Formats: sequence, structure tokens, C-alpha cells
Amino acid sequence: MTTPPPSAARGSGPVDAWESLFRAQVHVMRELAQDFPIGSVTLSEYDVLFTLSRYPGRTARLRDITGQVFLSQPSVSRMVDRLVGRGLVSKGQDPHDGRSAIVTMTEQGVHEFRAAAVKHSRTISEIMTAALTPDDMSELARITAKLHRNGPGEPTA
Repeated sequence: MTTPPPSAARGSGPVDAWESLFRAQVHVMRELAQDFPIGSVTLSEYDVLFTLSRYPGRTARLRDITGQVFLSQPSVSRMVDRLVGRGLVSKGQDPHDGRSAIVTMTEQGVHEFRAAAVKHSRTISEIMTAALTPDDMSELARITAKLHRNGPGEPTA
């Protein structure tokens, strides 16, 4: 029988810090995944709907959604098509770039997203407050914001 690896980073180098962050994220995501599906919304669909909810008018280019979620462009395209079929989003051609698609959350999508968000937010709060103090959460947000600033841009809402 093997001993599980320690949950805390062994050292203070970049690889140790990354490994600690990654393992914590895996643990939390596994707990969060137990909530889904919520209604008819899967965790990956929630991620796409959440991303749309942060854009003005709940509308974004398909490539901007892809840049914000942890799915490949073909996977996001297929998921958006399924969401269109269920009436949760609409998809059309970008009037400024005929090669791009524009995706908008419908009122039904807003309704289902909000219903899922209530339960999902409750679970997030339970997980975070069980492990972290308010000061810890502030520090975590500060540190991850530094990492995020080096990644793809955020929507301007």
C-alpha cells in the first residue's frame, strides 16, 4: 500500500507551488463536480454559461468563450451547438467578422444558469469556509489574480 502524497508543497520553488495549487484545484473541483448536473446543466455547460454571464449583454464571441474555459475550441463549439438546441443560448454570425460566431445567453439560459448558480455558490462557500479564513481567501484571491493577469484577457463587464 502506498502513502498518498502530502497535500502541502514540499518546497518553495515554482514547481512545488504549482503542484500545490494544481492538487488543491483538483480536490476542490472533484467536490464541486458532485453537485452536477444541476437541473439539466452539466459542470462544463455551467462554465460556458458562467463565462457568458460575465460579458455585457451576456454575449461573447465563440473564441472569447474558448479562451476562458478549459475546453478545446471544437469541444466548445459542439457544446454551444447543444446549448442552442436546448434553447439556453443563441448563436449567430459576428457582424464585424464574418468568420466568427457570436453566442448570447437566452432568457431560458439565464433562468437555468441562475438556478444552478445558487446551489453551486452554496457548495463553493461551504468548501472555502471550511478550509480558509477570510484573510486566507483574500490572500488566495490576490495571489491567483497575479497569475491570471499573465493569462488571457478578462471580459470587460
